Amino acid sequence: MLEVAIMFSSFVKPRRVCITGFGCVTPIGIGHKNFWESLRNGVSGVRQIESFDVTDSKIKIAAEVKDFDWEAELNAKDRKHVPRTVPLALAAAREAVKDAEIKTDKLSLSERQNFGVVLGTGGGGLAFTEQQYKYWFTGEDKKASVYTIPASTHGGLSSELSMFFGLHGLSHIVSTGCTSSTDAIAYAAHHVALGKQDFMLAGGVDAPIARGILEGFNLMTVLTNDWNDEPYRASRPFSKDRSGIVLGEGAWIFVLETLENALKRNAKIYAEISGYGSTCDAYHRVRLEENGVEPARAMSLAMQDAAVSPEQIDYINLHGTSTQLNDRIETQAIKNAFGEHAYKVSMSATKSQIGHPQGASGAAGIGATLLALNEDIVAPTINLDFPDLDCDLDYTPNEAKEKADVKIALCNCIGFGSKNSALVLRKGNNF
Repeated sequence: MLEVAIMFSSFVKPRRVCITGFGCVTPIGIGHKNFWESLRNGVSGVRQIESFDVTDSKIKIAAEVKDFDWEAELNAKDRKHVPRTVPLALAAAREAVKDAEIKTDKLSLSERQNFGVVLGTGGGGLAFTEQQYKYWFTGEDKKASVYTIPASTHGGLSSELSMFFGLHGLSHIVSTGCTSSTDAIAYAAHHVALGKQDFMLAGGVDAPIARGILEGFNLMTVLTNDWNDEPYRASRPFSKDRSGIVLGEGAWIFVLETLENALKRNAKIYAEISGYGSTCDAYHRVRLEENGVEPARAMSLAMQDAAVSPEQIDYINLHGTSTQLNDRIETQAIKNAFGEHAYKVSMSATKSQIGHPQGASGAAGIGATLLALNEDIVAPTINLDFPDLDCDLDYTPNEAKEKADVKIALCNCIGFGSKNSALVLRKGNNF
């Protein structure tokens, strides 16, 4: 059967896939215009944690979403039954659909059946599950939700969006750690390219800021606790004095459709998704192999898929976690994949401003990449005052820069289990 499927797919001419809508809820702004403005200005979303008591915790900071109208997405009764990720995703998806000028309430049944949802998430409902268990183990079980089990599974997240918009196409979740949303967007684009769906809501959402999750990460000694008194300085990728991850949260969601259809309906086109590559070091549960071979191969595969050379890449959005090991290996991987061009291409690490939103990382990076492609502005890597000697590329330190005509960009992602994924995007008017 596999051989038959492969033979059949060879007769299908892939359709070109583009992004026509973008919505987000982030620690540095609600809505993509506010997100972009904060990126330009080097705003940090890292602050003292307010959502729970951290008095006796070593970790006291995170990049939480602030000034978000939870009631506008779900009332208090409904919020009791779903994880925090659901209202975040709903708000981002609502903006993306509006931005793409699609009226989902006017779609025919056939159109609804060809409109799917694919989201990437790392923790999904973990924080929700933690709260439910707290109710049970402290004798407050009457507060627990009757939907604890379905709400705790990752799959319920995409179902909520499908139900809200009345979409009958596929409704899937991808959970591959920090690469989740990069893989989800590629998976969604694949379905559109092969004619299996006409439209997709695709992206990532995560909300891992909960006490148990915080302590679990702390057990791995990957979170920084050196900057509790100066949170905005805590996430510092590629800096000599970087000391670990800052957890973040948020949702970044896009509307995907064929280029042909977007042109036909005169839609705004942010970018074309033109290449994808994914590999695994097969090395360690959380660490990358030092040589950077497999993350480099993921980037090379993405460029091959897009039929572009390293010299054609104008911008790289970095994974940039702010850990000693990861930043050094990512730098080496880029040198492996790009050769001498590694020293000429502009790059930046979005996590310096928004922390690490786990499974939503790739989608957040793509959101920042759209700023470069649409406004020729490379967002900065903030807090990069003293670069590590082993991290010697152009990370755009501290201040955004204008870069003439960013045509092609690559978004890099690295995850637990030593997974690596990369996407290549082309400028929306570069066809």
